[in-house]
Amino acid sequence: MIVTAVHDWHPNAVLIGSTALLLVLIWRGGTKSTLLLVAGAALCQVPALTHAPITSTDAYRYVWDGRVQLSGSSPYTHVPLDDALAELRDPVLFPGLTPADRTGITGPPRADAPFDDDPRTRINRPQVPTIYPPVAQAYFTVVALLTPWSAGTFGLQFAAAAIAVALTWLLAVELKRRDRDPRWAALWGWSPIVALEAGSSAHVDVLAALLIIAALTRRRAWLAGVLLGAAGAVKLLPLLLLPAIPRLRPKFIALGTFLAGYLPHLAVAGTLVIGFLPGYLRQEGFSDGSTRYAILALVLPPEPRQLVAVVIAAALGLLALRRGPTAVTACWLYGAALLLATPTYPWYGLPLIALAVLAARPEWVAVPIAAYLAYASAGHDVRQGLIHLAALLIVITATTLRSHPAAPTRLISGRAARTLIRAP
Repeated sequence: MIVTAVHDWHPNAVLIGSTALLLVLIWRGGTKSTLLLVAGAALCQVPALTHAPITSTDAYRYVWDGRVQLSGSSPYTHVPLDDALAELRDPVLFPGLTPADRTGITGPPRADAPFDDDPRTRINRPQVPTIYPPVAQAYFTVVALLTPWSAGTFGLQFAAAAIAVALTWLLAVELKRRDRDPRWAALWGWSPIVALEAGSSAHVDVLAALLIIAALTRRRAWLAGVLLGAAGAVKLLPLLLLPAIPRLRPKFIALGTFLAGYLPHLAVAGTLVIGFLPGYLRQEGFSDGSTRYAILALVLPPEPRQLVAVVIAAALGLLALRRGPTAVTACWLYGAALLLATPTYPWYGLPLIALAVLAARPEWVAVPIAAYLAYASAGHDVRQGLIHLAALLIVITATTLRSHPAAPTRLISGRAARTLIRAP
């Protein structure tokens, strides 16, 4: 998959190279202009918008979910191959099916439906319902409303690219407010990972990242709670940041916001609103620990590693309740969750990159980078575990050096040393 991505981007090598040169000149020139930072982020997204999604087919499911909701149906109660929604098929999503064709699949989703893909459609797992929570569904619906069918995934790609650029602006503004160098926002906005997973693959994690950073930079506690709850209703992972939020009131507001988003869908779909989540946990090995927890898998068999993972997760949650800089706590809490569970999808790390910028903890970018290497090493369990372990060691080393800054400050001078080592 990664090889394919590199091959597909080859025609844009000139554009990518010229963009990279411009960004280097901006950085080396010493300017701290937010406008130039945002312009650079926008340039980074341009090559990504020239291709169909590369790293996954999730965007096709997003298009389908939005289209289903616009039709008055629910993606929680209908699977993509359901004949009841045959009129929503088009050659982009269903190259092997027409509205007149029949699959023989009708009615509510089956609990024992296979997880396999189907060559007749680009939508992954087309015999199971959606897994995406209600705020993600609202996002898909709005984009579907504004995107003609013939455009396929481009509307979502453009929206994700715009969100990535907006988050670059938000980070730069917040860094300035905190009297830090705003150019560190380029760690997010100019990142090839962000370009690949936002403008190219349109992963909804970029929206979760925006909402998380917006939550952590709001001064009003109730608004922070609403935004974090909305982030959890885009992708469930942001709910792991609840222990990092000071005071109980915004925590309850976040949970209330998350649950309130499900109410309209609950009225329509009932218990089916859980969607494909149980199946996903089984398929990905989270339920029994068989194929997850790659670092623990280096030394433990499946059953013990699952128990150890639960104990470590509980300990981290309790540790996060200690008073400390919220952004820093949120960064290591999110990153630790990824290192513990080691999901196979590198785009899960998008919010972590943004958190690393806000918290001045750039070492955590090693985690999504490691996820790409592990993603390319599918089927090699030991290799995947060692890759994630290397990322963990990078984080531990940087954290240790930061707690004993004398040595690294001799190697890093001036503002860079103060930013990397002493930032709160």
